[in-house]
Amino acid sequence: SEGKDGASAAENTPPRVPEGKLGERSSVFYSAGQFFFEYLVVVSLKKMPDGHYEPKITYQFPKRENLLKGQKEEEERLLQAIPLFCFPDGNNWAPVTEFTSETFSFVLTNVDGSRKIGYCRRLLPSGRGVRLPEVFCIISCLGCFGLFSKILDEVEKRRQISMAVIYPFMQGLRESPFPAPGKTVTIKSFIPESGTELIELTRPVDAHLEHVEFQALLQRLSPHLILHIFASAMLERRLIFLAEELSVLSQCIHAVAALLYPFTWAHTYIPVVPECLLDTVCCPTPFMVGIQMRHLERVLEQPMEEALIVDLCEGKIIRAVGDEEEILPGKLQNEMLISLNRHNNNNNVHTSEQVNTLVSEAFVHFFVRLVGHYTSHIKWGRSGSGSFQERAFCKAIASKSCRRLVKKFVKTNMFSLFIEEAEKSRIPQEGNG
Repeated sequence: SEGKDGASAAENTPPRVPEGKLGERSSVFYSAGQFFFEYLVVVSLKKMPDGHYEPKITYQFPKRENLLKGQKEEEERLLQAIPLFCFPDGNNWAPVTEFTSETFSFVLTNVDGSRKIGYCRRLLPSGRGVRLPEVFCIISCLGCFGLFSKILDEVEKRRQISMAVIYPFMQGLRESPFPAPGKTVTIKSFIPESGTELIELTRPVDAHLEHVEFQALLQRLSPHLILHIFASAMLERRLIFLAEELSVLSQCIHAVAALLYPFTWAHTYIPVVPECLLDTVCCPTPFMVGIQMRHLERVLEQPMEEALIVDLCEGKIIRAVGDEEEILPGKLQNEMLISLNRHNNNNNVHTSEQVNTLVSEAFVHFFVRLVGHYTSHIKWGRSGSGSFQERAFCKAIASKSCRRLVKKFVKTNMFSLFIEEAEKSRIPQEGNG
């Protein structure tokens, strides 16, 4: 854990707003049979006496009762944080007649280190005349963006008919078990004038790619730039991503974090930073954050330490440390560039799932080539516990450029967490990483 709350730097914010780290490596995989979600909240904009609008939770389903005191306090903290992340773009709202729906997500980390994900659909309620957008936010412990986007499609469809039609659907969803990877669950739902509908929800085969859309990254950044960002993330530097749309920020940042698999980003991680928490960029510790383009000047004015600032709209780097080109060993970098360019130009790749698999394989292969020999350097004691031999591990690397990178990588939090886990679970010596 990073030991610093990503939101604590801002004044006048709810207490203990979690900063959203990705959590332990094992938490990437979720077993089947769990609840799809904990609750659905509706966040609306309420006019305050001074004329500005503030996001407030106006509905929560299901209502939580019989909670112990500690659980109640934890839930209250969570519920205070949710509106802030559903409307991170501040108070500059006015009633409108047209509004394009947008889907995005955020990650909240509880005091105990467990994580919850908020899947959001911001939409304009049906009606005539000017009105304010509202957010339907599903809070879940399960990371599966594609699946929850489909659920939000159903929520939006029902919202255009009546709020009352949403809750039987959500209740049906809540009573259904979360499917195993590659499996489908069917939800029955009745809609007035349409009758009973059967909604099929299929979980992707690869559990670690459920929350990822690499296509979003490939469409906005060149392979060369993606490798610079990957190298910076690998060394746990400070990364700031800029875009105006919340969906672009959340998709691209989830994709960057997923490039690190089987390692896990274990520092401050906020796909969309609420306006009142912009001074997060002053943190001396590593972070990966998304900020709306309208706040660029304010961000550049902050007294921040070295950071990589990426413009997702223009597909360029605004500010760099300067050594991004030299971090990755030349030979491995060229192999990955060829692989990413092939995925970009391959007309045979149609589905986002195929793109996810191909991109992920390229980066996993990179880590196997670089540090896949770690299993040979865990010394096992009689008690069954392992001890990683760092010096011998680094010495075993023949290439000087690879060894130089690995000597830095072994000092990162993500490598330490990975090795800690490997030391606990005895891995056969013939393992290939």
